[in-house]
Amino acid sequence: MATRIKFAAFVVLLAAVLATTLPETTNAAVHVVGDATGWTVPPSTSTYATWASGKTIKVGDTLVFNFPSGVHDVAKVTKSAYDNCNTTSPISLFTVGPANVTLNSSGEEYFICTFGQHCPLGQKLAINVSAASPPPSPTPAPTPRPTPTPTPTPTPTPKPSPTPAPTPKPSPGPSPSSTPTPTPSSSPSPSSPGPSGQAPSSPTPSGGTPGGPPAPVPAANTPGGTPTAPPPPSSAPTASVVATSLVVAMSIAIGVIVC
Repeated sequence: MATRIKFAAFVVLLAAVLATTLPETTNAAVHVVGDATGWTVPPSTSTYATWASGKTIKVGDTLVFNFPSGVHDVAKVTKSAYDNCNTTSPISLFTVGPANVTLNSSGEEYFICTFGQHCPLGQKLAINVSAASPPPSPTPAPTPRPTPTPTPTPTPTPKPSPTPAPTPKPSPGPSPSSTPTPTPSSSPSPSSPGPSGQAPSSPTPSGGTPGGPPAPVPAANTPGGTPTAPPPPSSAPTASVVATSLVVAMSIAIGVIVC
């Protein structure tokens, strides 16, 4: 970008230098005196005055005098020499045709032919040279606009999706343990009292002798000869079981006393 700007500035500067140093080349005009008539003895004394009145002649322009050499010439003279057709002291003299005269200053310029009576017959020219118009200002080259650098669009960071909290599963409650219902142990019913107030006879244990001590109940043996202890009494005896046990105990005590 900086290189392009420098190059554009150089082109503008070069155009300005050329415009100021070469005004004659770019704006100068060439005027053929008398046009098709050329530089000769005119048919009227006002021929060249009429030609000059229709021309705009500026500094840097060139006048072309068309004439055959040896027949005519061109002498640049003062206003006094122009008015009197005095050919003795010209400012400059051109003897070879065609003659090209470049106008380097503004103001009145006067030209005559020095041959014979050519000047009194109208072969003379008076012109007004105007100052050169200033050269047109060079059009500045457009300054290239800097190309804007596109701003990168930030990529949005994806937000992490919230992880759902795990739903707690209900833990199964402890199943109520089944409490075995205690079964009341069977006890021998107490003997009914006999008539006439006799004490009830105690039950005779199996295998025993009537009237003698009860035979011992053999303990159940487990394989291997180890006696098995009787099952423990129920931890929660009911009232009927307790009453029954008391009756059995009393019956056994009475029986023992009687015997």
